[in-house]
Amino acid sequence: MSIANWCVLAACVLPVVTVGLAKGSLGRVSRKNGGYDNHHPREWEQKLTGWQQRAIAAQNNGFEALPLFIAGVLIAQQNHANQATIDMLALGFIAVRCAYVAAYLADKATLRSIVWAVGVGLSIALFCIG
Repeated sequence: MSIANWCVLAACVLPVVTVGLAKGSLGRVSRKNGGYDNHHPREWEQKLTGWQQRAIAAQNNGFEALPLFIAGVLIAQQNHANQATIDMLALGFIAVRCAYVAAYLADKATLRSIVWAVGVGLSIALFCIG
């Protein structure tokens, strides 16, 4: 399996890890006192504030970014583009998505938007190679 294919898997798992941070941070808090409520997870998410709320938003954006990235990797490979170039762009995307999550959790809105745009650019670049 190529590095880019492993990056697709990483991109799929990253949103789950992101929301896991929010859920885990409240792991020792009882459900009654605002801890994670597996019976009503959507309602629980709506009550979050601060960085935990931003983690939910980062998770949602992570899922939104997946189709363009996955399609870019598949199309680049289908067009027999240079695999090293595909791998480099895919690794760049994963690095950028990690930076995006960090910027989101730290409430660095402008940086987050810039990093987001770089990630979209990397996904589009995958369509343009080959």
